[in-house]
Amino acid sequence: MTLDIGRVAIKIVGRESGKIAVVIDKINDSYIFVDGQVKRKRCNVKHLEPTDKLIKIKKNASHDEVVSELKKLNIEVKETKPKVKKQEVPKPSQEKPKETKKLVKEEKKKSKK
Repeated sequence: MTLDIGRVAIKIVGRESGKIAVVIDKINDSYIFVDGQVKRKRCNVKHLEPTDKLIKIKKNASHDEVVSELKKLNIEVKETKPKVKKQEVPKPSQEKPKETKKLVKEEKKKSKK
């Protein structure tokens, strides 16, 4: 069975083994682009076991389109939250505050006298 665009397959190697993937683009003879229950990424064709199911999607279909077509086949896709960037907390400056600088200068002048 060939891995055409829209072919539903099962990952058989890696951390996502056993998950459902859908072919959304063919890169070359060895690699394809997949999406579905797996992270949207490039995948080696040797790491997939094609099934007899084929969904109607266009090349480079969005994640939402793939999910809606998989729901028609009663395949549930768990949605993950996108990573939120942490807000940068300003680092305390290494310099002494201006007030302490002034006090240090005044103390030095007094000690010289």
